[in-house]
Amino acid sequence: MIEAYRQLVKKIQGYEEAIGLMHWDLRTGAPRKAASGRSEVIGMLSGEMFQLQTSDQMRDFIQHLLSTRDKLSQIDVRAVEESERIYKQSKKIPQDLFEKYVTLTAEAESIWEEAKQKHDWEQFAPYLSQIVAFNKQFVELWGYDEHPYDALLDMFEPGMTVAQLNPIFEQLRVETIAILNKINDVNHSLNRSIRKKKIDKEAQMAFSTYMLEQMGYDFDAGRLDYSAHPFATGLNLGDVRITTNVIEDDFTFALFSSIHEGGHAIYEQNISSDLMGTPLCTGTSMGIHESQSRLWENQIGRSRAFWKKYWPIMQSQFPEAFGSEDEEIFYRALNEVKPSLIRIEADELTYNLHILIRYEIEKALIEGSISVDELPRVWDEKYEAYLGVRPSHVGEGVLQDVHWSGGAFGYFPSYTLGNMYASQFISAMYKQIPELDKHIENGELHVITSWLNENIHQYGKLKSPVELIQDVTGEPLNPTYFIQYLHNKYNDIYGV
Repeated sequence: MIEAYRQLVKKIQGYEEAIGLMHWDLRTGAPRKAASGRSEVIGMLSGEMFQLQTSDQMRDFIQHLLSTRDKLSQIDVRAVEESERIYKQSKKIPQDLFEKYVTLTAEAESIWEEAKQKHDWEQFAPYLSQIVAFNKQFVELWGYDEHPYDALLDMFEPGMTVAQLNPIFEQLRVETIAILNKINDVNHSLNRSIRKKKIDKEAQMAFSTYMLEQMGYDFDAGRLDYSAHPFATGLNLGDVRITTNVIEDDFTFALFSSIHEGGHAIYEQNISSDLMGTPLCTGTSMGIHESQSRLWENQIGRSRAFWKKYWPIMQSQFPEAFGSEDEEIFYRALNEVKPSLIRIEADELTYNLHILIRYEIEKALIEGSISVDELPRVWDEKYEAYLGVRPSHVGEGVLQDVHWSGGAFGYFPSYTLGNMYASQFISAMYKQIPELDKHIENGELHVITSWLNENIHQYGKLKSPVELIQDVTGEPLNPTYFIQYLHNKYNDIYGV
């Protein structure tokens, strides 16, 4: 029975891999006119996969195997429990509704990309209206205890609720605004121009490739490509791909996007091979996933120790741009606090205000207190209220992120949860490796990757997010680690 179950799961994963590859192609190299036809194929294959996940055969496997769980290995028990979670969740959604939704979101991603480039809200708004309507319908079919948004949060961070998030986010908002106000009072501007050196696309990609290799990303099991919005996709343990985007007069965009996506990919590449062929062979939650990307991008990649090693290398690679520049000025410029319009370009401090804005908008959309038609106005007003900036067009406003086009409502909080998890993880890492900064200064990044592999990556979904953070750090999620990290960092840079 367990072998027959594994074969069914293997077939489902075959569909997942094919669908993932099609999504990757749509976002990296497919002709523009391919979007509609390819989206239909994605919807069709997703429907076939959905049918297998909710089949009577899957139901029978789950019932029988869980009734004899004492005869199964830990991995098999957790795998069947994960299949049961997917079965119960998916069974509540009619298959034809699911197929229509997948087809819609696959096409909407291509429409979003074009609309963003053209600053054309009217082109994308009808698609988003349908996507929101689908999500509101799904929420009612799934059910929830307190807030409808809880059902969507649970998709990305199992067990997380609005009631839990609200006080955590409010604490972070208050602390963030307090630090920001102190920085504004200091009147201490940093030399941002050092980040604005023009470096051609190929040279930037080469340096990003080098940095990914330093981190431990396995190019024999992955590749780096261009896309409008950087992303990582794990097709299987031997094929985990990442993309980045290049701004020629701000090389930090491509570099830190690559480091960020590399953090995701290294997680997926280092899940234990014992979990292959099970639904556990992926990250345990998006909050934990984002902890890996944010840890590498910010707590390592923007640290002083990191650039003691890599600044001289970058100077040698780009002597015309950086040969005569100062390392300390560059480090401070990398960590400048300046409220901005674009989330993925935001500094560490104000980044979480970007997430809070999206969190509040998503809750309001799902509970029905605002409509899609109101989004450009609501977005602009919130940016002015929270960050003191206002978009000049929708391309740098409500259309800037890809997530809603793919239906990823409930995802955005994962970024800030990831920041919190990352701070808690790296605090535990320093306790076990007191000389960590020295390792980083020497370019011994494998020390970090090995620790993450051993403590986090290998477990995939074998451990829940709650179990993982408790096992690794000895306590549940605690936002004070991240808040203290922010205070320490900006006290050092700005003296606040």
